[in-house]
Amino acid sequence: MGKLYDYLVTKLTDEELWISVGEGSFNIVCIILGAMIIVRIAKKMIKKAFEMRMNAPAMLTQQRERRYRTILKLLQSIISYVVYFSAILAVLSVMNVKVAGLLAGAGIVGLAVGFGAQSLVKDVITGFFIIFEDQFGVGDYIKISAIEGTVLEIGLRTTKIKGVSGEINIIPNGTILEVVNYSINNTMSVVDVSVSYNSDINKAERLIENYLSNLADLHEEIVTPPTLLGVQNVIGAEVTLRISVETLPMQQFAISRMIRKDIKELFDKNNIEIPYPKMMVYERDQPRQETEEEK
Repeated sequence: MGKLYDYLVTKLTDEELWISVGEGSFNIVCIILGAMIIVRIAKKMIKKAFEMRMNAPAMLTQQRERRYRTILKLLQSIISYVVYFSAILAVLSVMNVKVAGLLAGAGIVGLAVGFGAQSLVKDVITGFFIIFEDQFGVGDYIKISAIEGTVLEIGLRTTKIKGVSGEINIIPNGTILEVVNYSINNTMSVVDVSVSYNSDINKAERLIENYLSNLADLHEEIVTPPTLLGVQNVIGAEVTLRISVETLPMQQFAISRMIRKDIKELFDKNNIEIPYPKMMVYERDQPRQETEEEK
């Protein structure tokens, strides 16, 4: 115990040891801070370059713009991985760890681990093909199984989707089997309008057709003039008229709401009754009136 105590005292009071520890700690801090600064500057430079490209005089198509946003996020992720991995190797070198031997051993260990990390490999391969085939991009509104929302980021391993209520869904790429993309092609929207059974159907159709004739010129979200298809259904005390309208991707909801509101106001101005629940009250104990014969 005495020799061990003397050894520890000697080491702890060694001036060169503390100088080397101080220099090593300073170098590690500088490496970490440098890596963070490099990542931030590189991300801003990449984003600036892509923004200049997207704001060029030549107008980008929607598909190219989607692809640019997707590749931008991917490049920023790759920059982070590469810089931080290099920083880790540099920190290990400062700590006198033989990086070359570690990398050589990692190749053998990685081969063994690879058999147990098949899901990770599957995620990376699937992510590569998602980006390469441009199946969906950043900003697209998609549906994957039961998850539906806007794509925030596509990486080689995971995809981040923001749901309607703001939740962030992180999906491993290897689990993506079917994708419904709502943001690529124009959307056909169907709007059903109900009128009362006793209303003048021909008058209602003329009002709707006059309203729809100029709608495409007033709203750039509408691709072609909407079409009144006619009577879709007759149920009980109401008649359903169906309207078809082609809109730009993801604009069908706003246009459908606007059409319903405008037609409701149009019907009110022209005395076209819209069906609504009615209640009729009968009085059972009314006094009986005598007829002329009974008198």
